[in-house]
Amino acid sequence: NYADAGVDVKAGYRAVELIKDKVKSTFRPEVMSDLGGFAGCFRLPSKEMEKPVLVSGTDGVGTKLKLAFQTGKHNTVGQDLVAMCVNDILVLGAEPLFFLDYFASGKLQPEIVAEVVGGIADGCILANCSLIGGETAEMPGFYSPGEYDLAGFTVGLVDQAKMINGQSIEDGDWILGLPSSGVHSNGFSLVRKILEQEKVDLNQVCPWSKQTWGERFLTPTRIYVKTIQDLLTKFEIKGMVHITGGGFIENIPRILPSDYAATIFKGSWPIQPEFDFLQKAGNVKEEDMYGTFNMGIGFMLIVEPKLGQEILDYLSNKDEAVYKIGIISQGSKNVNFQGEAE
Repeated sequence: NYADAGVDVKAGYRAVELIKDKVKSTFRPEVMSDLGGFAGCFRLPSKEMEKPVLVSGTDGVGTKLKLAFQTGKHNTVGQDLVAMCVNDILVLGAEPLFFLDYFASGKLQPEIVAEVVGGIADGCILANCSLIGGETAEMPGFYSPGEYDLAGFTVGLVDQAKMINGQSIEDGDWILGLPSSGVHSNGFSLVRKILEQEKVDLNQVCPWSKQTWGERFLTPTRIYVKTIQDLLTKFEIKGMVHITGGGFIENIPRILPSDYAATIFKGSWPIQPEFDFLQKAGNVKEEDMYGTFNMGIGFMLIVEPKLGQEILDYLSNKDEAVYKIGIISQGSKNVNFQGEAE
């Protein structure tokens, strides 16, 4: 029978039972389906839009999962999964509506599934989107014992007239940076190589934090949805950038018109100690640091100078950190770096 082949159907049922309430806690009023069906159904919100556009994004967590396996800490990687998807569609001005996940392992452990999906649900609540479905796959012999893979996708909505595409970016515009929560979910093949090379014990407290090394590097990716959605109701933002794989160097040009460049003022924002550690311990060139990691800035806004100052003041009054980290000038769609801004 199926169990003899290594697939425990009852474990799947138990996993669903463990996650049911947590998943339902993410449901927005537009959700039309329940857990366990063949598909998730979501009614479009009744918003006044001339030309509504659906915006989708998909991603995984990558090799950061290896740290979860090593530490046995599985309750944060779900938020990483949600963040990597919703932050991507957010740059177009889209509001995330719903999310679906895919969890696959060699042997299903319901308690671990519950931890992971609990983290996904937490991420969905932070993004104000509904977890309306997913897939839990058990594939004996396909994954190493104790390991799993995680992927997901989100769908959002924006009025075509309000889509943010960077076309109005011009000379003199400011680049504002919102802080990251740490390394987020990119560059972990390099992170793990450095941690292994330095023989770091992930269960020991790291020198700059009360957290262990494992906890610090498993800090989940920040979700910027509520902050950005709030700003979009009050300010005209010309362009936005989610700093993911490829760091500053690959991501910023994605929003720039062909005849403009970005100049980043190094030293204009605080960089978390883990980046210092990675650069020194790994002897990583500065160019590779900015081309691999977020360097303490997870999300960027490009705005005209007057609005830039207004946004700085607005977020500061809400006790939310934001920094003027650069400026736009005419150039060849690249990223330049200078010393501190005056």
